[in-house]
Amino acid sequence: MNYEVNRPLARCPSHPGALLEDIIPATGKTKVEIASMLGISRQQLYDIIGERKPVSPSVAARLGKMFGDGAAIWLRMQAGYDAWHAERETDLSKVPTLKVA
Repeated sequence: MNYEVNRPLARCPSHPGALLEDIIPATGKTKVEIASMLGISRQQLYDIIGERKPVSPSVAARLGKMFGDGAAIWLRMQAGYDAWHAERETDLSKVPTLKVA
């Protein structure tokens, strides 16, 4: 299945923390309350929101349960963000591209 990218490819995909920054106020809960309900520290949540820490599979499962959208969406967002950065920050100049016969 092919998916179309709805953003310029030169633009970094959003970190999952950016989405949390938008979603949390709509819940009527504070960040401290959300962290407690997720079973993570307030600092861990603030680090994710501040894009200083990634969303781990465990946190993705918790977010997926809390917001009813499943872990996969959170993991895909994190993977897209990580891959975009890796492709730009890793020296790939000596890695060949192979053609499969």
